[in-house]
Amino acid sequence: MSNPSQPLAKHVAVVTGASSGIGLAVAEGLATAGAAVVVNYHSDAEGAEELVARVRAHGGRAIAVGANVSEEDDVVRLFDEATSAFGRVDVLVANSGVQKDAAIADMSLADWNTVIAVNLTGQFLCAREAVRRFRAQPAEGRPARSAGAIITMSSVHEVIPWAGHVNYAASKGGSRMLTRSLAQEVAVDGIRVNAIAPGAIRTPINKEAWDSEAALEKLLRLIPYGRIGEPDDVARAAVWLASDQADYVTGTTLFVDGGMTLYPEFRDNG
Repeated sequence: MSNPSQPLAKHVAVVTGASSGIGLAVAEGLATAGAAVVVNYHSDAEGAEELVARVRAHGGRAIAVGANVSEEDDVVRLFDEATSAFGRVDVLVANSGVQKDAAIADMSLADWNTVIAVNLTGQFLCAREAVRRFRAQPAEGRPARSAGAIITMSSVHEVIPWAGHVNYAASKGGSRMLTRSLAQEVAVDGIRVNAIAPGAIRTPINKEAWDSEAALEKLLRLIPYGRIGEPDDVARAAVWLASDQADYVTGTTLFVDGGMTLYPEFRDNG
């Protein structure tokens, strides 16, 4: 009988961009739920290794793998190291993301290309490799009803326009249709593909938006639920989407945003 406190027992999960912020919380949450976790990082090896040590100290299984998700060869190597360590891959959380903000007239082509390469092309490369691995793995020995689960990390800005951030918003709008189109394509293989769209989450990358009382008060005007999100809010959503509890869920975006997408400026009839 399966352990309800560990719905991902015997699963192997690859989490990109997992050395800090949301990715770190997701990787730790998957490990707590029983998964062996491949902690991908780009530059923060120390953060990744600290997470691996923490998972192992609690009896879990984890390795850290440095790889640039926008580089095809790096992505293949990431999955090769995952299967070498744990024998298979069952879950991909394509979380890696960057921001390079500027007004459109001041945005460089390099900053546009960097954001699209990591946020969108990186998700494509990782999802493509995951699908190839899922299809090649025998049905016998699967830990889940599905042949594999892919979770892309989107944003409320897959639907909310964001002036001054056109590269980021475009990458997340693209992620939305990548997720939905891929889900449509691979459902016949028993592969589920979903997205999580966080709103304002308390992470180091957006510290200036919440680290003072004035900044937090301004931010909370955009959040009907009245609090900033925590990385664990996203981690719990990822565990659910990766597990058999969400086995009939594919091609959707789960917004974890405290209602930010509800257009709170219209609360008083606009």
